[in-house]
Amino acid sequence: MQKTEKKWHLLQYIVLVIGATVMLVPFIWMILTAFKTQSESTQMNPFIIFPSMWRLDAFVNTSSKINFIRLYINTFSMIFWRIVCATITSTMAGYAFAQLNFKGKNLAFGLVLFQMMVPGQIFIIPQYLMLNKINMLNTTFSLVFPGLVSAFGMFLIRQAFMGLPRDLGEASKLDGCNIGQTFLFVMCPLVKSSITALSIFTALFGYKELLWPLIANTNDNTMPLASALAKLNGQFSSNYPELMAASVIACVPMILLYLIFQRQFIEGIATSGSKL
Repeated sequence: MQKTEKKWHLLQYIVLVIGATVMLVPFIWMILTAFKTQSESTQMNPFIIFPSMWRLDAFVNTSSKINFIRLYINTFSMIFWRIVCATITSTMAGYAFAQLNFKGKNLAFGLVLFQMMVPGQIFIIPQYLMLNKINMLNTTFSLVFPGLVSAFGMFLIRQAFMGLPRDLGEASKLDGCNIGQTFLFVMCPLVKSSITALSIFTALFGYKELLWPLIANTNDNTMPLASALAKLNGQFSSNYPELMAASVIACVPMILLYLIFQRQFIEGIATSGSKL
């Protein structure tokens, strides 16, 4: 029996290693291409994997064309405010949907689920018209605007609050706490891991978002990283080494953040019951 289990575990590890290797291939190709010349990057010979000479020309040229410091500031500013807004609104709404009783509760939560079911592209035109009416296009607020409220976050935090016994709220009420105190000091600390997971999801979604920043923001001073990288892709031809070099530079902050907050990242994802 033990030999059978060992063979099964070995087979699982082999499959996982193969899957991880396949997922790493595009990332490795991106790094290797960044050190190649334009002609080497467009060769069709599958046996030429490594560059003939390791060059830094693509990184130098890209750094001279793009102000990465400004792009980092714009991107992390957008992510920060999206995390703040999404966690506050989602936590409050999730608590109300899970622990409180009020008229129209099921209808309101049904609207939240409906928003999750439809493609996000449906909201682009209304959101654009709203920002245009208040003259807030080409600003940092225009990048944060779609993330002020998160339907996914409401659902995620609601599920976390649903796992808590209602006796906690009743006990805190007997101790003299009002709804706000119960929410802030009793319930929120118990769903801290789910809030962490929501923050991680919000940061990832905001960091890689491309379509909305290209529509709502064309100002170079407030443009995020994804939009700037998209502009490197030419209409008729592209300098692939420079494009890959810029992508490598853009990936560095998220890799560093993951290495620094690795424990919180794994704990938040594992305890939330969700996956990327």
